[in-house]
Amino acid sequence: MGGPRCSRILLLIGVVPLGGCLSRSRPVALRMSTAAVQTATSSDLIERINAEATEIQTLKATVGITVSVGGSKLGKITEYQEIRGYILARKPSALRMIGFFPILQSHVFDMVSSGQEFKLWIPSKNQFIVGDNEEGRPSIEPLGNLRPQVIYDALLLQAVDLQNELAVLEASEHEVIDHRTQKATLQPDYSLNIIKQNGRESYLSRKVVFDRTDLRPHQQLLYDEHGSIVTDVRYDEYREFNGVLFPTNIQIWRPQEEYSIKLVLGKLTINGPIVDDQFVLDIPTGAGLASR
Repeated sequence: MGGPRCSRILLLIGVVPLGGCLSRSRPVALRMSTAAVQTATSSDLIERINAEATEIQTLKATVGITVSVGGSKLGKITEYQEIRGYILARKPSALRMIGFFPILQSHVFDMVSSGQEFKLWIPSKNQFIVGDNEEGRPSIEPLGNLRPQVIYDALLLQAVDLQNELAVLEASEHEVIDHRTQKATLQPDYSLNIIKQNGRESYLSRKVVFDRTDLRPHQQLLYDEHGSIVTDVRYDEYREFNGVLFPTNIQIWRPQEEYSIKLVLGKLTINGPIVDDQFVLDIPTGAGLASR
């Protein structure tokens, strides 16, 4: 019987009964969402970001503020009680945030910035801190880690600079809870990867992730020049204010300093009048001065 051919037939006859079947099935860990999704190009998403950046010039809001400190580096996470407060923001770079004790309505902190330098007043410690808006030494005290620029960048999406930045579109998905089944599912999204060109060097500056059910940003990742994530912002619960859709639940995570800030916006006024005096914070008499 034809030697090699016979051997192949005998091998096939011998293998099939051992397995009973040449395939097997296993459940999929996460199913894709069945929600209707929209399509967009990179130009469409750039236009959305830049339109919002142009449309919103000032912002005034009442806000609930929750801070937590810690993670794998500290070996623990400490969550602090929510406080109430106000936020004022005005382009191009001014921000003021004031926090109050829930019942006494006395100041927990008062923070202001109109550029590179920020000022932070903590009455309970009789301490007035002056420092750089973006960089600083991490502190185990939750208020010591507050930076106006971090809050400002989370609240107001920066326009894509088409002269100095390149935006690359990426289709992906993220995990959500299906409201009908209450189970985790995968929801399609778009990531707009914004690459900053600095002379001969280029690096990923930020990534804006759009939910494809409504094409609204639900996450923004900001990177340093070494490719590390410095800020991770999540956006949820959009509502309409003065004809503008704006997220009322904003969660900010700073992985390198290991602290997070949750902002729950209440009353919000967009493009209302804000004057220069509202960004003035003088050192109180007798307060201790520190730099950070």
